Amino acid sequence: MGWLASLFFCTKKVLDSVQIRCTSLHFYYAIHNSHVQERTLSDWEGDWQSVYPYLLDGTLDEVFEHKAEHKGDKTFEEYKAYYEVGYKTNTERIVIDGNNVTFYENGKAYTGEYQTDGYEILNYEAGNRGVRYVFKLVAPADNVPQYIQFSDHNISPTKAEHYHLYWGDDCESLLNEVTNWPTYFPSEMDGHTIAHEMIAH
Repeated sequence: MGWLASLFFCTKKVLDSVQIRCTSLHFYYAIHNSHVQERTLSDWEGDWQSVYPYLLDGTLDEVFEHKAEHKGDKTFEEYKAYYEVGYKTNTERIVIDGNNVTFYENGKAYTGEYQTDGYEILNYEAGNRGVRYVFKLVAPADNVPQYIQFSDHNISPTKAEHYHLYWGDDCESLLNEVTNWPTYFPSEMDGHTIAHEMIAH
């Protein structure tokens, strides 16, 4: 077989494998929707702390160093700047007990009762997908958002190990938020343990 024929044969094999892979991904895409299940607030019940202070005090620097070394698409400084925008929040602590969600901001606590409002499956520009679990405020309450949306990389009832939380009074605009995703880990964890969890994630 000449080199030109070999090149054609190899190219055809690559193209065929890409076609099969795309078909498989399309199949997974179709299955994925049917696997998404409703969840209740009990999946996120507990006492949670923001990771933003650990970014500010340098505790999470080892996470960004690891990403820069092993992924290579951003420098340490670029990763830290990216996550600083993502993690930024004034809500340092959240406590979820039953249907009640308490937000702690500057040491002050604000509580609202929430009920499920379903979920949304989002398709991002990068090509990946995400599920937001939406909860709506039951009755008006001072200084708490009308909607909260959880994202924790799970698509069925599962006790969360950490989560990203979006909140505000306009549900649709929250679904379009992709740059700021305040992130919460259990309050009993120290910063170094959280950093190691992030590296392993």
